[in-house]
Amino acid sequence: MADTPQPLSLDLLRVFACAARHLSFTAAAVQLGTTQPAISQRIQRLEQQLGSRLFDRIYRGLELTDAGQLLLEHVEKGLATIDAGIAAVATQPQHEVLQVATDFAFAAYWLMPRLHRFHQANPQVDVSLVTSDRSMQMLRPEIDVAIAFGDGRFKQGEARLLFREEVFPVCSPRLLKGRRSPLVPAALARLPLLHLQPEMHSQWFDWNRLFVQLGITEAPPPGLLRFDNYTLLIQAAIAGQGVAIGWRYLVDALLEQGLLRRVIAPSLSSPFGYYLLLPERKRRQRLSQCFVDWLQQELHNQALTP
Repeated sequence: MADTPQPLSLDLLRVFACAARHLSFTAAAVQLGTTQPAISQRIQRLEQQLGSRLFDRIYRGLELTDAGQLLLEHVEKGLATIDAGIAAVATQPQHEVLQVATDFAFAAYWLMPRLHRFHQANPQVDVSLVTSDRSMQMLRPEIDVAIAFGDGRFKQGEARLLFREEVFPVCSPRLLKGRRSPLVPAALARLPLLHLQPEMHSQWFDWNRLFVQLGITEAPPPGLLRFDNYTLLIQAAIAGQGVAIGWRYLVDALLEQGLLRRVIAPSLSSPFGYYLLLPERKRRQRLSQCFVDWLQQELHNQALTP
């Protein structure tokens, strides 16, 4: 069985091709930024590995042997293919993935309807959404940007306020059929209310707190439906199953589309809100800043909308 030839260094083949084109070790050394002895040593090493002489030393310089001429034809074709591949990769648009963490409700009702505008402005950036309703006090290492609810006191990175919590009751127009709206706040006590489970989002407005701040003396009805997910709660409201506590920034689009209506005129606000979290590490800083700039522009445009 013939011995398997050893893999040849691409560097040796490039040196050989340069020397073969110039038929001069000295000229090859100048082009490659090295010395004539270094070129000579590399050619000797290549000849040893191949077991064939590639150059004949003649009075006027160098000549390619038959083996050298054959090798040059194949090496030049190979190097041309490699160089073309490198050029194609270098000019190809580079897609990068930005990891954005947030909760289900913000992703579904605020971020997702707008992300197409980010992609239009930044076609080279893909956004990977990491959604969870768990606390974001500790961000996973791969997260580049997070959008989280709280009071701004987060353990990781820089926190920037996006908007305060501003809420008002909302429901399907079908539930208000035959009623003149907006209703007086006390009317909420006689409507079916949709609740989040008490252990979920304990900092958010719940019906007890909302009734107290609206001055409604009756206790809120217990309600037949309870949810552990705000997104499902809003879907139940759209389906006409009851009244939900709607966040202004999350339900504005649903109000515009006529899927939901405000039940009463007053809005309530709190010191809590949604914050943009930027981890302290500088991973993908340019991409993160690109997303932050877009996010703030979207919020600015929304604030200008009547």
